[in-house]
Amino acid sequence: MIGVTQRDLTNTSLDELRTIEGVAPVAITSDQRDALAARFRSIPTNHHRRLDAWMVEKAGAQSNDFAWSPITARRVLGNAALRYVEHSPHLSYSDAVYEALADQLDRAARGHARTGSLGQWIANLDNPIVGIVVAEATTWATQMHQIMGRLGPEIAMASVDAYYDVAGARTTLRGRRDALITTEASRIVVRFRSGLPGRTAGSGLRADLAVDALADPLGRVAQRIIGIWPEAGVALALDGTMETLRSGARDLVRSAIVEHRQYVRIAA
Repeated sequence: MIGVTQRDLTNTSLDELRTIEGVAPVAITSDQRDALAARFRSIPTNHHRRLDAWMVEKAGAQSNDFAWSPITARRVLGNAALRYVEHSPHLSYSDAVYEALADQLDRAARGHARTGSLGQWIANLDNPIVGIVVAEATTWATQMHQIMGRLGPEIAMASVDAYYDVAGARTTLRGRRDALITTEASRIVVRFRSGLPGRTAGSGLRADLAVDALADPLGRVAQRIIGIWPEAGVALALDGTMETLRSGARDLVRSAIVEHRQYVRIAA
């Protein structure tokens, strides 16, 4: 594959996307990590910077209007529910979502949840809104699990997103990953998103691929990343080449530069 490949969600297309041919495994070296850290350290900041694919897709623009809602909560709860289903296949999707919901409420009740966390938000909801949250998360989990089943038996839920703290740069990078297809010869990162892929969706995939590799202790780069938009019936894929990795890292650095300029304008 050269550049971003787009496919619909037919079985033939999904078989093609999960089949790795001619993609040699590559890895990040210590020198490359040091060079990237130096780039981030050269961009001033008076706060702890957090960068992800969403900021890359938005050209570094920060969004201060995030709020929990049934839509923004469904990935967290739906993914947690699917991890329950993997360990307890007898659970229905909705029962698994209720288990994930109970975990969030338990953390909030024990004081382990941060201010503004999902658990605290759920704890203050009226029952009808909780029902909407459960319905959205159940739909998310159902869509994901159905598509995962078509991607082969090697696929499994990712335990967490990828996080990488850049040495000495007060910067944390976050890479979104929902599932992994792992065989003896290859590793594929799978990411699910709502809505339609925009024109910068490929840049977001490159950023997530780069963070996933940086978070790996050995710097191993996944041979492919697949982004799936179930509601649009579309999948995008990128091969894990060194060229793709460098492009993703550059986009993250550009996002840090734009973020710094925004803070400078606000301060002025």
